[in-house]
Amino acid sequence: MTEEFSKNNLGTRAGEYLESVVCKNLEMCVEVLQQCENLLPLADELKIVSRCIDAIASKACVEQIASSFSRLEYSSSGRLHMSRQAKCEGDWWIEDLSILRIDLYQRVITAMKCRGVRPESIGASLVNYAQKELTKKCSLWNPSNQQKVDLVSGLNGHERLVVEAIVSLLPIEKFAVPITFLFGLLRSAVMLDCTVACRLDLERRIGSQLDIATLDDLLIPSFRHANDTLFDVDTVHRILVNFSQQDDSEEDMEDGSVFDSDSPPSPSQSAMFKVSKLVDNYLAEIAPDANLKLNKFIAVADSLPAHARTIHDGLYRATDVYLKAHQSLSDPDRRKLCKLIDFQKLSQEAGAHAAQNERLPLQSIVQVLYFEQLRLRNALFCSYPDDDHKPLHQSWRISSGALSAAMSPRDNYASLRRENRELKLELARLRMRLNDLEKEHVCMKKSMERSNSRKFMSSFSKKMGKLNFFGHSSSKESSSPSKQSQRTDSKLTERT
Repeated sequence: MTEEFSKNNLGTRAGEYLESVVCKNLEMCVEVLQQCENLLPLADELKIVSRCIDAIASKACVEQIASSFSRLEYSSSGRLHMSRQAKCEGDWWIEDLSILRIDLYQRVITAMKCRGVRPESIGASLVNYAQKELTKKCSLWNPSNQQKVDLVSGLNGHERLVVEAIVSLLPIEKFAVPITFLFGLLRSAVMLDCTVACRLDLERRIGSQLDIATLDDLLIPSFRHANDTLFDVDTVHRILVNFSQQDDSEEDMEDGSVFDSDSPPSPSQSAMFKVSKLVDNYLAEIAPDANLKLNKFIAVADSLPAHARTIHDGLYRATDVYLKAHQSLSDPDRRKLCKLIDFQKLSQEAGAHAAQNERLPLQSIVQVLYFEQLRLRNALFCSYPDDDHKPLHQSWRISSGALSAAMSPRDNYASLRRENRELKLELARLRMRLNDLEKEHVCMKKSMERSNSRKFMSSFSKKMGKLNFFGHSSSKESSSPSKQSQRTDSKLTERT
């Protein structure tokens, strides 16, 4: 069918038809690709597949650019801006691509990413394709349904291939796909026993946006052994570790000038607060599980840094639930568990409950009573501020542990930088003052030396005068013997 046998043969005519008709229409390209699924690798050798894929990617990119221009509109101030729509008009091809086989679909999405199609559009296409291919595992996409599915029917090679391919096609940008979709993929990857790299990639992506997750998202069923925990605690622990490492790396990469600003807490710090509440609720949910080991509970609770929790009420509630469900814990294990709680950061209600909680170790109850007493002293000193201020200051520092712990290392670093600058300025002033004092000291020393020499000469002359070497007498101090005898005679006559 080539030109070697005759001119204008079927091969040339088919190529012209593909170029002039099929490649001009995105729907026809998808249909041709679908027909080529049973003709591989011959269709690939004839470059029919590659030509259709390039045409689909180019057509989708052009239509997306055209739809973006159509969404431009003028604001009231006369500036151009993009109108917000629920769904972009140029993404109608999302539904058409869902009929392709996974290998051809993967090649099409890869070509689209190379051509610059928006990550949101690619993410929407991946969500649509996964929901159609994984319909048999619909319970995985419903986080509220935590019933375990049959592992025998779940171990399907095709579905495992679909999950791994979709994970490899996920855009690198955050929020390109909903986090609920990522958790659904993770449930499928755990159930289908996908590769370790696939699951670690999903855990890393989820950890980067964990602050928008919900409790139902974290409740991942465990598909391993019958005697294992009800929920997959190890996977959640790895997600939390990824979140903490991602927060630390962002803090290290930021410029030091950011710390100098007196701005409110950064978004990463607010995200840390949200995740801490989420973790406390998760711990309270998994705590009643009889198969949950103490080391796993402590690992999840201790996966966040100390400044993540401003109040330990949620952690105390989860710990109390665990102690209630595991009454056979030894005293050392109870003390080890209660070390997670900072009793200074308990609210008044939680502190009152902990003071009467018999499940807590004796050392913990003593700590609670001690801090409650300090809080009461603080309240009394606030009511009578004219009294001694020293106990007030000390009790304030102890009772306001939540306030000091609310500052992240970034905020602490900023305050230290400001204090360091102030100390440097004060030190410079002291040095200047010291130089002035040294100059004054030198001047005073010289003047004192001069004055001392003059005083010495005057005192020396006075002493020499008192010695009366030359027979001269002072008019004020010396007197003759006749005058003295006359004075004594007059005194005696007066007495008589």
